[in-house]
Amino acid sequence: MAGNERVVAVTGGARGIGLEIARAFVDDGARVVVGDIDPQVVRVARAHSGMIGYAGLDVSDPASFAAFLDFVADHAGPVDILVNNAGVLSVGVIQDEPDDATRRMVEVNLLGVINGTKAALAWMLPRRAGQVINISSLSGEVAIPGGATYSATKHAVLGFSDAVRGELRGTGVEISCVLPTLVNTRMITGTGRTRGMRNAEPDEVAAAAVVLSHRPQPRVRVTRLAGAVSIASRFIPDAVWTPLARTAGLHDVFTTAVDHGARTDYEHTIQHLGQEKK
Repeated sequence: MAGNERVVAVTGGARGIGLEIARAFVDDGARVVVGDIDPQVVRVARAHSGMIGYAGLDVSDPASFAAFLDFVADHAGPVDILVNNAGVLSVGVIQDEPDDATRRMVEVNLLGVINGTKAALAWMLPRRAGQVINISSLSGEVAIPGGATYSATKHAVLGFSDAVRGELRGTGVEISCVLPTLVNTRMITGTGRTRGMRNAEPDEVAAAAVVLSHRPQPRVRVTRLAGAVSIASRFIPDAVWTPLARTAGLHDVFTTAVDHGARTDYEHTIQHLGQEKK
């Protein structure tokens, strides 16, 4: 499909990675509609992105997702590409993680992807064409202490995507994952930094999603160096990997190196929106 024939729906499109993905697909010639649980923010974002539509979306609610894709069809046409980007992150050791934070990450990061994929397939399978791009994380391959639930959801997204890919073989519908390292967005405000590897920028993740839309493959990792480390970690004995990970700061970035005061605004926002949707 040529770029200007494609209809792209992006979840969590009001800020950060989602907004950059929307902009990148607009630049690629697509007709882009975004959904976000905070429609006031996405309304402002639309004015600076070139997207053709926006809607309120609670990815944890299957009915909300189905209504969103109906909205996309009404305003742009049947969805060709769904980017499941919406996600939230709470950090800290698991015994201190509030139950509502645990539930919110599972609902948004995992159930949101499942709900979106099922809703999109209802549009794509009858046409025998389309693609779902799930924004996972390198923490779905390399677990980071202090991000246990988040890492669990991202592992699950990869497993879900791999299984669905097998189900879709021969249907004309593709499913792919983008696995970023830490990305410089509001989500990681107040967290630590790794040593020897830089964070990714939102536009790098967006560029990877656009490339996947033209050349589908199961997984793309961002950045290249972090992706190479992730792949290598599977072949390194734990007795060697653990001290290497500690030296790189992976055991501190979401635990002892966190400035929880700096994260107050972000945590308040995702908690508030979680309460609003109920």
